[in-house]
Amino acid sequence: MKFDDFKTYCKDPKNQSTVNVGLFILLIISFHFVYLGWQALDYWPVKRTVDRLMVWSVNMVFGQSCWVLDHVLRVDITVISAKRFVAALNSDGGWARVIIAPECASLKQWLHWLFLMVLFPGPWRHKLWYIPAGLVVIEWTNVIRICGVLMMQVWWPNIHIRLGGSDINTFQLAHDYIFKAFFYLVIFLMWVLWVEKFKDKQNFVKSNKTNLL
Repeated sequence: MKFDDFKTYCKDPKNQSTVNVGLFILLIISFHFVYLGWQALDYWPVKRTVDRLMVWSVNMVFGQSCWVLDHVLRVDITVISAKRFVAALNSDGGWARVIIAPECASLKQWLHWLFLMVLFPGPWRHKLWYIPAGLVVIEWTNVIRICGVLMMQVWWPNIHIRLGGSDINTFQLAHDYIFKAFFYLVIFLMWVLWVEKFKDKQNFVKSNKTNLL
């Protein structure tokens, strides 16, 4: 396919859904490799700023998660704040536990969202409020993720399944599979809402104005 043919294909309203999804996938994958490269460079040239943001972010999500576990889920938790450690008795009388490390902070997903929304087409008058709103949603999604990882260990402490030749326990299933997928599902749904309510709606209005002329 020639470049002119590709441009024509992208501009055809019938192909907008395919183009939108393709651009979404491209941006998501691109950010993954950009972030890995930046991580390999130790966040140059703003390492100190990133380190401070990580500490601030992880402390915030730790406090929010403890509050939800204590006041919403009514779980009797044991906390070691200095280590960001949270534990609770499980259904077998043992201990469910999570340690909220800097990697558990929302910072990467915030950057993911910023990268996606800044580069994805759409009116900036809506981006100026939709991007910050998305950052808030991502933060509380992370709180749900952390609480969910702990609560799965409380309710179902003895899960052991074979997956990809490995024995997966409750923590690994919750942390590496269920809630990681949930995190990116939320980002995907926010993007779908953007496309349906703002990006494509803008194009639809422009098209109708052109037809009226």
